[in-house]
Amino acid sequence: MKLLFILLAQSVAGSVIEIVLLLLVAGLIGYFTAWFYAKSVYTPIIKGLEEEKTELNRQILGLKDDISKLNGTVDKLNGTVDKLNGTVDKLNEEIGKLEEEIAEKDKEIENLKNTTKNK
Repeated sequence: MKLLFILLAQSVAGSVIEIVLLLLVAGLIGYFTAWFYAKSVYTPIIKGLEEEKTELNRQILGLKDDISKLNGTVDKLNGTVDKLNGTVDKLNEEIGKLEEEIAEKDKEIENLKNTTKNK
């Protein structure tokens, strides 16, 4: 076994294998170092974003409740507007009838004036 290591240490192939292994180990060390660094830097940021997300979700739920309340109010007001429109239509009809009555009364007054002038 020692002879194999000695031969590998003295040959070009042994040197290539050793360099490749050292590069792999250096790559693993670099990867884990970067991973731990990123974890330490971005973990607080992620937690802050998650808290902000939950707060925004709460606000969304509150806004949805507000929307449903406002829609109910709008429906009630639309009902009131419809009733008022019905009342306005009735009043317009009454006004039309009253105008007709006034026109008839004016004609009667004119007829009476004409009959009194003729006598």
